Amino acid sequence: MAGILNTSLTGMLAFQRALDVTSHNIANANTPGYSRQVAEFTARPGSGSGVGYIGSGTQIASIERMYDAMQTEQLRTTTTGYARFNTLNNLASRIDVLLADPDTGLNTGLQSFFNTVQDLANDPSSIPTRQAVIGEAQSLASRFQSLDESLDALEAEVNDRIELSVADINRLASSIADVNEKISLANGTGNAPNDLLDERDALVLQLSAQVSVSTTLQDDGTMSVFIGSGQSLVLGGEARQLGTGGTEFDMTRMTVTYQSAAGSTPLDTTSTGGNLGGLLDYRSSILDPTRQSLGQTAIAFANSINEQHAAGMDLRGNLGGDLFSVDDPDVLPSSNNSGSGTATASVSDLGALTGVDYVLEFDGSAYSLRRTDNNMTVALSGTGTPADPLTADGLSIVVGGSPAAGDRQLIRSAHDAAGSIRSVITDPQAIAMAAPTRVSAALANTGGAAVAATSVMDATEPQLLDTAVIEFTSATTFTVNGSGSFTYTDGAPIVVNGSSFTLSGVPATGDQFMIEPNFGASGDNANGLLVAELQSVGILEGGSISINENYGRLVSGVGSTTHQIQSGLEAQAVVLKNAEDAVLSTSAVNLDEEAANLIKYQQAYQAVAQVVSVASTLFDSLLNATRR
Repeated sequence: MAGILNTSLTGMLAFQRALDVTSHNIANANTPGYSRQVAEFTARPGSGSGVGYIGSGTQIASIERMYDAMQTEQLRTTTTGYARFNTLNNLASRIDVLLADPDTGLNTGLQSFFNTVQDLANDPSSIPTRQAVIGEAQSLASRFQSLDESLDALEAEVNDRIELSVADINRLASSIADVNEKISLANGTGNAPNDLLDERDALVLQLSAQVSVSTTLQDDGTMSVFIGSGQSLVLGGEARQLGTGGTEFDMTRMTVTYQSAAGSTPLDTTSTGGNLGGLLDYRSSILDPTRQSLGQTAIAFANSINEQHAAGMDLRGNLGGDLFSVDDPDVLPSSNNSGSGTATASVSDLGALTGVDYVLEFDGSAYSLRRTDNNMTVALSGTGTPADPLTADGLSIVVGGSPAAGDRQLIRSAHDAAGSIRSVITDPQAIAMAAPTRVSAALANTGGAAVAATSVMDATEPQLLDTAVIEFTSATTFTVNGSGSFTYTDGAPIVVNGSSFTLSGVPATGDQFMIEPNFGASGDNANGLLVAELQSVGILEGGSISINENYGRLVSGVGSTTHQIQSGLEAQAVVLKNAEDAVLSTSAVNLDEEAANLIKYQQAYQAVAQVVSVASTLFDSLLNATRR
């Protein structure tokens, strides 16, 4: 009788536990990260009797968590990839719109400026049209500045987001370490703490959305978490912390550091992944190149316009001054420098200007230059003095002071140029539309030579506006102001005092041509036409890329990159959905199944209870029989 009761009692307890597990599953059917639990039944050991072993009931051997480690690892990996692409897409699309939008981009402003210059070339004496050129110059400079301010705001936002991401990583690492301690204590009982394991997996999944992680399970049930190139973030109940700070050159440019027992070291971000990796990738591969290319366009525009404008003459008879100003490249010394070396940089060759950043390093005896985008060393020439500066990639670098070995300087050739451009001309009569000199033939000439073309070769020549008389001493020789004897070739340029002109035909002995200042030529548009042509003239990359083409290439490049990121995001979304479905197929709670289990365990419990009732009836019958 006692055996029947004991056996029934084990069944009642086991089915009660199974009902508890089923109720727990139903209650957590919508809990993120919860893994379905299953009560595993086993038979209790039987006892021997004369006729064989008689069973002693059932018991719950364990409560298993429906979990697949490979599926969970795949979900973490795809979550990391999706988070990275999602961050890249959100930020890259904003730059794409900023550059391509007619109201914010440069295309409309550039076209409007050059159209107005062309209008002035058609009527160079018009003061209202000259005033319109000044207005368009100011508007275009404002567009450059506005774009740079927007990019600067995006850079500040990236810094803020990096700090928030690092704070989230630190918080999650501490939480994982706390759960590790609880799991380690719970494992001492010999039973797996399923809910704590789910909590830890959920925390690691959240962490994988911020940064790429790898995990290792330890014998005590704790999980070690690693990031970067293998730096430990969580070891048992101990969590390491990440930090943020500026670079050695710029304290406003946020970087990520790893805080270890040995101190703070830069975190290897080559395979960071997640939201943090997306932020760092966006800054280095999209934001920085965009600012550099925009600055390169600003420098090319301002310098080429100024150079051509200086080769003309204004309405007052003065040579043209600058229409725009743009700052020289920034030079930032490293905070680790121990010497007192200095460096200044300027743009000396637009055709060779790349716009990228460089690191200038002193090894104790000589300087070397390295690009920051690809770490390639760039050949330097010159000694670094003002008379013989170091030159490379369109830059002239003058060094001074007393540098120590290992001292470094960051040269930003174009990073901040777009924000520094200004329109500096305010007087409409100071716009130099005319050529500074003109060439005329003497009325007494008898030969067949005629002026075919004139131009200015060197607007900085001090004697540019000096009058010069070219007199032919024969059909093939001439003098300049009565001096020398120079060879004449039909169609070959004759250069005098920075001015150049060509003749076609054969001159006669005694024929004269005069180069003189182009005073009073208010209707002359020779230089204005050259300024207007700069819109399509090759300037950058050895004279193969125009100002418009350089900006157009920037817009199309950002657009293409954004499209690739969007495609990558869509692909990652599909992969992530598949990974989530795989995990759910194993771990998710099926309410229909749980409802069936409820009925099954309830009926089993009721059946066992009926056995108890039978045992009670038998016992009552026995008592009644013994009373008689």
